[in-house]
Amino acid sequence: MLENLKEEVCAANLDLVAKGVVIYTWGNVSGISDDRNYVVIKPSGVDYARMEPGDMVVVDLESGEIVEGHYKPSSDTPTHLELYRSFSDIGGVTHTHSSYAVAFAQAGRAIPALGTTHADYFYGEVPCTRALSAKEVAEGYEINTGRVIVETFTARDHVAVPGAVVRGHGPFTWGKDAAESVYHAVVLEEDAKMAMATLALNPNAALEPYVLDKHYMRKHGENAYYGQDL
Repeated sequence: MLENLKEEVCAANLDLVAKGVVIYTWGNVSGISDDRNYVVIKPSGVDYARMEPGDMVVVDLESGEIVEGHYKPSSDTPTHLELYRSFSDIGGVTHTHSSYAVAFAQAGRAIPALGTTHADYFYGEVPCTRALSAKEVAEGYEINTGRVIVETFTARDHVAVPGAVVRGHGPFTWGKDAAESVYHAVVLEEDAKMAMATLALNPNAALEPYVLDKHYMRKHGENAYYGQDL
């Protein structure tokens, strides 16, 4: 079942390796079916080098039960499911342990919007979640990771800022499909790298709000004009 989605999700996972944001078996990508009943996700602990579309695992969105697959799904599956349940307009989710984004997560800091590269994709800072409580870690760690991300976006637009860093853990990004969620993960890592270098040179660096507005809106606004009309 969902053979096309399995191919898309497998390709998206392999793209993480191609783009250099994961090593070993770190990270995972998922995608959701058109009817939003099932999620296809990378299997847990399987080496990317030998991963094929048939290795992807299909789980039920509501129950989290395995519907199809010969492997266990990613241990982060409950986090992905919580994001799909809460953000009903997203079609793909990516999690990595990319170095610079993780550094911000470990520092408990948001990734600030300091330049136009960031502004092209994220309309403001990429937030860092609060720390999970000891109880939240002990009881339902992965689903509570999803919940703390959702909580962080209570007063934020998850479409305009398609990602977050989980304190002490790392980044999660999302998009209209699996491929776009990976794209956002790669951009987020580059933004984090540039932000860290910028803050090292000038701890008081900031981007003018009107520049942020201009760059985000020319790509994503109602009157966007970046790119070609196809």
